Amino acid sequence: MENEPDKNLKQILVVEDEPAIAENIAFAVGTENMVPLVVATAGEAWEILKARPVDLMVLDVGLPDENGFDFCRRVRTISNVPIIFLTARQAEIDRIVGLELGADDYVTKPFSPRELTARIRAILRRSGTSVPAATTSEPEPLFLVDHSRKAISYEGQPLNLSRYEFRMLELMVRHPGQVFSRDQLMDHAWEEPDASYDRTVDTHIKTLRAKLRKINPKSDCLQTRRGWGYCLKECP
Repeated sequence: MENEPDKNLKQILVVEDEPAIAENIAFAVGTENMVPLVVATAGEAWEILKARPVDLMVLDVGLPDENGFDFCRRVRTISNVPIIFLTARQAEIDRIVGLELGADDYVTKPFSPRELTARIRAILRRSGTSVPAATTSEPEPLFLVDHSRKAISYEGQPLNLSRYEFRMLELMVRHPGQVFSRDQLMDHAWEEPDASYDRTVDTHIKTLRAKLRKINPKSDCLQTRRGWGYCLKECP
């Protein structure tokens, strides 16, 4: 029998049909001492709303079975649950329409999961149902490595990495502070390192830095040690 969610924690209904985005939201919500209830369609969300109370709903506008705006209208016939629209649309008219339908906030993709959870907390505070601070003994790591999927996330957001970028970054994440020479990185990342050139490593490091700074423009985790190689410093 499936365990019922803890009723003492805030229940956040996430209606999002893109698995990667839904997974990131669920992870971020879970680390903020809230319980994510994730569904991919308006139909599933409707059944949950009829069966149990939820504290807030994150609603994607582009659902496969019903437009999010239309679903919001339907929800408002049975519930005043706070709603945050989530969409790739950026036009002001869409934002105005969403808010006029009764949504409490509007977040456009791409977005930071931390920003979304901050908005969730702000809305819950305004509605008088604030969330107790998460009681974690350690801060969330900046890098999370999923070895089965060959994927790495940075500050809660997935990095789009090539095979060689993944192998180099994964090695440095496992050994923060350790300096790796170009040869060491080539031996680890390339199947035939002798067929590559030292400058190939430099090019991939440059690309990695750009991808980290796309998420956090101030990122300086990936450092050059002139005459020695590269290392990943332990960022605060």
